[in-house]
Amino acid sequence: MMRKMLVSALVFMLLLQAVPACSQGGQDKAPSFSLKTHEGKTIDLAKLKGKVVVLNFWATWCGPCRQEIPGFVDAYKRLHGKGVEIIGISLDEGGWDVVQPYVTKANIPYPVVIGDQTLTDAYGGISAIPTTFIVSKDGKIAAKHVGYLSKEELENQIKSVL
Repeated sequence: MMRKMLVSALVFMLLLQAVPACSQGGQDKAPSFSLKTHEGKTIDLAKLKGKVVVLNFWATWCGPCRQEIPGFVDAYKRLHGKGVEIIGISLDEGGWDVVQPYVTKANIPYPVVIGDQTLTDAYGGISAIPTTFIVSKDGKIAAKHVGYLSKEELENQIKSVL
């Protein structure tokens, strides 16, 4: 068991070194999706065209994910009224039983949905979490960031496409 954990940690670190922390997106259109929040509200990426959308792939068990969420909450509170939407996409295998208590505890005001393998594959495969995509107003991926994203870096990425 311990050996398996060490191998997993080594693979994770190698993946992080192989992927640039932040890269500029190209002209690729962000893959569309339609998922429901815990409250049953449908989040449809296609309907958010005209807004800058931040897609944050995360999990409740992920330390760096938990560390960056307060910055995402602050950015959401300051920028939501300026045409910015943040969507948390949980990759927790435990589903809403695990995710919703954490969302409540962390006071996450932005929509949170649960992603699956189909969604992560559509976004090129998520090799590590957190992974954040910045989607421009015209629906194209403007940037991708693998790993912890500070509030300052997040806001700079958002402002570059606002």
